[in-house]
Amino acid sequence: MQEIHSLLQLLVMLVADPRTAILFALLIIAAVSDYRTYRIPNWLTMAGAAFALLYSAFVPFSPEYGFLWSLGGLALGFVITVPLYALRAMGAGDVKLIAMVGAFLGVSDTLYAIVCTFIAGGVAAIGYALFHRATGRMLANVKSAAGYLMFSAAAGIKPQAQMAADKSIGKIPYAISIAVGTIGYVVAKQLGYM
Repeated sequence: MQEIHSLLQLLVMLVADPRTAILFALLIIAAVSDYRTYRIPNWLTMAGAAFALLYSAFVPFSPEYGFLWSLGGLALGFVITVPLYALRAMGAGDVKLIAMVGAFLGVSDTLYAIVCTFIAGGVAAIGYALFHRATGRMLANVKSAAGYLMFSAAAGIKPQAQMAADKSIGKIPYAISIAVGTIGYVVAKQLGYM
């Protein structure tokens, strides 16, 4: 009986606030596009962010969840992920997609969605490395990158961490991890697990 009640709550969430259903649809489209082409279309992230900002401005959950709430989430998503783009650990499309997610979720939920995305991405990377029998190379890369970043921070040097193509274990379409992490977080929160 509890499962049916939880499922009904989830369906009510998707119907009562179209923002959630639209976010889920955009994330699924981005994940499929990234899987097929290793690209996330700008029209998708820009239109999604614009929709979220405008929707929050004109139809907020409550007065404290208006345009600035949405803009803060967009900014947080961007600020957290731009350093990863600078280190070439994430693509520009991934950064824009997480910023779009932030516009939909606001500041506090964006932080949790990013943490869940990083967990999903870590699981995907481990799975990818296991599938391609490259776990040793992956662990060596992680150790090397962590050591380099700690040395750079201690020495006050701006990190220039670019992985050589021959050391990389391959590209992973990260929009899949963003979709799984974000949708997983939103559903878990709605069902009372977070």
